[in-house]
Amino acid sequence: MSQDKEDTSAGDPEIDYKNLDKLRQYIGETGKILPGRISGASASMQRRITAEIKRARYLGLLPYTDQHR
Repeated sequence: MSQDKEDTSAGDPEIDYKNLDKLRQYIGETGKILPGRISGASASMQRRITAEIKRARYLGLLPYTDQHR
């Protein structure tokens, strides 16, 4: 039996709160986290992306909104 997909059980090493360029791909232009149906992420990956974005926001690496006025 051949596997067409990569083994993602260990998780994507690129999804980390320090990798801001990767996390910005999952944030919309208004600053909201994109839903999984738009970003194409699986449910487990979407939960991990959301947690890492929130962690980066808490540490001040990412803004909570698109523009602070």
